[in-house]
Amino acid sequence: MKELLRKAFSPILENFESGTEKYIYKKSHRVILIVMSVIFAILSTAVAVMAAEADSAGYYIPVIIFGLVSLVTLVVGALGNERAVSSIWGNK
Repeated sequence: MKELLRKAFSPILENFESGTEKYIYKKSHRVILIVMSVIFAILSTAVAVMAAEADSAGYYIPVIIFGLVSLVTLVVGALGNERAVSSIWGNK
């Protein structure tokens, strides 16, 4: 199942998993990344609920941005390899 999901999200994962430079990986980085994705999903949902009563479609821009950030961080945190996770945190 994980390999099927990795194939489905390969356009996202390829950007973060590429490279040959050194990287520093800590297990806590993956946990924090998944927690961040949950927080952004909650934020996106809260803004969507508040924007449902608004008249302008411009209120949905934060919903899209927070939703995409949540999706990317969840995919990298759950399916990405060590290089992908450390790539989000910075390779220093």
